[in-house]
Amino acid sequence: MRITSVIRAMVLLLTLLGTWFLMQSYFQRSWRAVSLRSWLGASKKPSSQKLPRHKCGNQKSCPQNHFAFKIISGAANVVGPSICFEDLVLMSSVKNNIGRGLNIALVNGTTGKLLKTDVFDMYSGDITKLQTFLQGIKLGTLVLTASYDDAATKMNAKVRAYFTELGSSHVGALAFRDNWVFLGAKGLMNKSPFEKHIKNDKEKNKYEGWPELLEMEGCAPRKMD
Repeated sequence: MRITSVIRAMVLLLTLLGTWFLMQSYFQRSWRAVSLRSWLGASKKPSSQKLPRHKCGNQKSCPQNHFAFKIISGAANVVGPSICFEDLVLMSSVKNNIGRGLNIALVNGTTGKLLKTDVFDMYSGDITKLQTFLQGIKLGTLVLTASYDDAATKMNAKVRAYFTELGSSHVGALAFRDNWVFLGAKGLMNKSPFEKHIKNDKEKNKYEGWPELLEMEGCAPRKMD
């Protein structure tokens, strides 16, 4: 009788030990499988569900016969401006072709081809250089402009008049250390809808002595011959 009881107890013990071992093995493998899937990024959305990327990193794509662009002004006198057109960065700190003052890119309004970029120091530079540059812009050319640091100290009535002819509504009020981004065109019949201007106001400035940077994106219509 005692032998039978001992045998039953041993069988029960072995059964419990076997069950415990199986449970441990199952949960350990499951945990490893879940961890591996998480590590491999299985929980992420499939690539087919990722948000589409638009030209210049814009929020939406442009319709046919329109050019995508994004213009960002400088931030104080620390971070330089950038100009992107049809997903190509035309001017930026990385390209090492920006500077204090006005940063301007000229683009063919029909083909979208870059024609020229230049920088004009509006604090201590020669303003006649900018006057000559603006005077030589050909009909149908898109003009993309971004300010950096100071865009107005050297600006005179003649330069303001040239930008007004290109479609600017705010150049007349541009003052010391204001931020300004603008896209206009030579031969534009109306005021450009692509322009932002923020005043240098010590009570509202984001940076000490400078307002916050400006960012503008949009779709510029192609000039159709």
